[in-house]
Amino acid sequence: MITELLSQLTLLQWVGTLFGVTQVLLARKNNINNYLFGIVSILISLWVLYQSKLYADILLNLYYLVMSIYGWFYWKMGKKKKETPISYANKKEHKVALGIVLGCFLLMAYWLSTHTNSDVPYWDAIACAFAWAGMWLMAKRKIENWVYLNLSNIISIPLLIYKDLYVYAGLTTFLFVVAISGYIKWKKIIKNETKHDYRTA
Repeated sequence: MITELLSQLTLLQWVGTLFGVTQVLLARKNNINNYLFGIVSILISLWVLYQSKLYADILLNLYYLVMSIYGWFYWKMGKKKKETPISYANKKEHKVALGIVLGCFLLMAYWLSTHTNSDVPYWDAIACAFAWAGMWLMAKRKIENWVYLNLSNIISIPLLIYKDLYVYAGLTTFLFVVAISGYIKWKKIIKNETKHDYRTA
């Protein structure tokens, strides 16, 4: 029974990984369709994480689901009913992101340590906190999303290995590398768009 469950979880991890890899590669290219692949990956992850008792990550993925839907619409139309460009976060957005990290960590750490049977409440909480902030910045199309997401990735890799979720640990390592590449790619896009705006001004 246990062997069969582990086999099913491994298969689901591979399927979810395939969609997750596609999602992050499309995000790196600044392609709005990344959200469609991300949603499928999220739905698969919810079941795998539930079986592994990573409850903060379950909430994180539910948040991902909401932010993916929001992000798709925001990227598509933005506040001015036109596609939102990539940009750097301003001071207010930086404060909001840091507030998300602190608030999420405190809430998740308390909930996990007192109301669940999680054996890694604080590690799960801090990984979740940085990812929440990163996803919010991603939805806003801010380049700093890659930084926050990679802080989450660094913490998540050993956590996933500890939970024997080796496929997801491999995916997270891949995402770590892609996030570095994504930051560089987005920085070039901002630079090129700035040059274009300057020339057409």
